[in-house]
Amino acid sequence: MIAAAQWLHATTGRIATCPHSWMQAVHWVYGSGLYTPQRATGPRAMNTTTLAVAQEISALSECRPSVDYLARKLKASARTIKYHLGMLREAGLLVYRSKGTRISGIGGRASVFERTIPAAFDTALGIRTTGEGATRRPVGIAEQGRTLIGKLAKKAARKTRRRPSRTRSQRNKRCTPMQGGTSASSSTALTHLPSEAKLASGNGESQPKKESKRGQRTLNKVGRRYQLGREATKVIPWLHGASVPRISWVLSEFADAGWTVREVQAVAESIPMPTFGVKRPSGMLADRLRGKAGMSQTMRAAYVAMWEESRAAAKDRHTGYDDLGSGPRSLTARRAMDEAFAAIQARLAPATEDSNQGDLALEDLSKAEVAAMRDEARRDPGLVLSALELMGERDTRRLYTHRLVDQTLALEAINARRDTFAPAF
Repeated sequence: MIAAAQWLHATTGRIATCPHSWMQAVHWVYGSGLYTPQRATGPRAMNTTTLAVAQEISALSECRPSVDYLARKLKASARTIKYHLGMLREAGLLVYRSKGTRISGIGGRASVFERTIPAAFDTALGIRTTGEGATRRPVGIAEQGRTLIGKLAKKAARKTRRRPSRTRSQRNKRCTPMQGGTSASSSTALTHLPSEAKLASGNGESQPKKESKRGQRTLNKVGRRYQLGREATKVIPWLHGASVPRISWVLSEFADAGWTVREVQAVAESIPMPTFGVKRPSGMLADRLRGKAGMSQTMRAAYVAMWEESRAAAKDRHTGYDDLGSGPRSLTARRAMDEAFAAIQARLAPATEDSNQGDLALEDLSKAEVAAMRDEARRDPGLVLSALELMGERDTRRLYTHRLVDQTLALEAINARRDTFAPAF
């Protein structure tokens, strides 16, 4: 019932002839479940507190219940009493005759109510009434409603007791003896000191801990989103250090669809990653996964298989590359490096003409010369590329080691891929 209809002149119900008949209507509304609160806060339905408030109101000769009086009688808070009074008004069981106010110098005045029976109660039980408006009087009842009205009469005559809620501090209270002192004797006659013979061996077993019957905790939708976002920031290299709430928000639709972190990484890295790095990981992730949340599980499995077998993906995941520089910057050092490399090329020239002499030419180099050549190659990868063209891959790997040659080839492949995907201006 809306607020405008909660007045005596606007109600569609009738004034109850006695408190007992009104309590019958209260129990019918409580048991039918037809009433739902219209407010967003407070109880979601009528409960035993509502019945207890109604019983206290039915015992009043003048229906002017004070909130403080009801709170004191039922040992409840004033906010609880206001909630349940509002529920009785919304259900059509109470209407205002006059609304309470506060008078200067006198204090507050409680509202005056009328106990009313809603029209839905008369219709459900087949009660016939005479008269007009709120002053209608019952004159009969249908046969099918007699059994129900008898059950409601028994409920109305029964006393409903409200069980007060216990706070956490009250639930954890323990009864402790009030007597104190340093006496070795017990403070009660029912307890005694344990025997030292039973405690000397130390074989006494403590009480076993109670096993928790609670099963494994299941995550709700929000928890699953945060779980996928947290896994993504740990597993995907270019998402390290990203905000977990932001990544979880980007992957919300994918978490709801049951995606795994491996499937997210495979689909996101289906396009080669930029060599200049990722400036904003969440933006990169959202751009690469746009419109792909509805992908079937079969397609996701295919992406994972291609991603795992892709050589480019393996190189992108590789984190052991050294920071290769561009060689010495000093002109004197560059001139000395060029002279040393020219001398080495001159000494290795016979090895390129006669393959049978290649091993001997490499073995003629001293350990200091080999170490110096490898150190220069680490600073200038172009030396390795020149040696590949001049000496061949076999002798270049013998001279510069497999690791250095592989790093140089990988760097060359990354540069070629960057040039391929670079935008044309």
